[in-house]
Amino acid sequence: MSTDEYQAAGLYDPHAPNAADRLALLEWLAARGARLDQMVRAHREGWLDGLAADLTLHPPQQLTLAEIARLAGLTPAQVQEIRLAAGLPPLDPEERVFSADDAPGYASFAPAAQLLGEQAARRFSRIAGSSLARIAEAAVSLFRVHIEGPLRAARSSEVALAEANAHAIETLRVVPVALQALFRGHFDVAMRRLRQSRPGKSVDTARLAIGFVDLVGFTTLSRSMEPRDLAEMIERFEDTSHEVATANHGRVVKLIGDEVMFVAVDPTAACEIALTIVERVVDDASVTPRGGLAFGEVIVRGGDYLGPLVNLAARLAELAVPNELLVTPEVAAHARSDRLRFEPAGKRLPKGFDEPVSLLTLERP
Repeated sequence: MSTDEYQAAGLYDPHAPNAADRLALLEWLAARGARLDQMVRAHREGWLDGLAADLTLHPPQQLTLAEIARLAGLTPAQVQEIRLAAGLPPLDPEERVFSADDAPGYASFAPAAQLLGEQAARRFSRIAGSSLARIAEAAVSLFRVHIEGPLRAARSSEVALAEANAHAIETLRVVPVALQALFRGHFDVAMRRLRQSRPGKSVDTARLAIGFVDLVGFTTLSRSMEPRDLAEMIERFEDTSHEVATANHGRVVKLIGDEVMFVAVDPTAACEIALTIVERVVDDASVTPRGGLAFGEVIVRGGDYLGPLVNLAARLAELAVPNELLVTPEVAAHARSDRLRFEPAGKRLPKGFDEPVSLLTLERP
């Protein structure tokens, strides 16, 4: 392609201050196989320096929906259903976004549906897709904050940004390999947790300790802090929660901004998790932690935990005053450690409950 073609397409202005930089980018993209129409679209949508990443992610030999379905032994409609269940939007049948390497993955859904049933297999696809969506968005966000941001701040060339985009995609090829190893480890831990939790009245339930810790003052603080500072504070809270829960054989179930929900088989471990998170967070003068813990039978569904006991633990966190951890008598009765002390906190009425609940505070001796 020539400079005249670039100019005619609106991609290049020889009189612009960044003319040399832009021409270098266009020639670099052309050398990597970018077509003129692809450059025009990317330029129009404002991500020309990210086109190389798309080219790396979608090499030329991509397949259509019908082609990947044939390789996987499925119908196009079945592939669309799998994608929708996993949280991926519908595709135009003529789009070429599949690789031959994708075929075994789609083919694996047939035996899963035979084993679990269609509905359960779709539910598992939804859960897996939700987790993968977060991993993907985290990868994109990390690139923007730690690579693209510094490059733009240093006024790096468009070619440097494009090269960084392409290199990031190439590096991500190792992620599936890493996930395979980590999944095996997590599956082993999940099996042991299920066995140790002494399943309750049915296969749908288990006896576990559920805890919530949130940050008082977060909403007010979030309106006054710079986005970067707020994000870093949330990340510190998340990092601390994951580190403490894992070290005490628990699991962080979910994080919603200023609140963490965690689970542990042993109430003693759950108490240690809650207290240690509070002790770590209390050093941040801008927010104050508080929390609630309950122990008993919960519903286990799709990697999450539901039921009245979970609601109670969440409500206890709302009832607690700053720096207070409220627990149910069942937690105190089953927790055994010289590092824990329980003091009566009277009866309180959690939101949504008909009768007051006897509670205790959890502290260090």
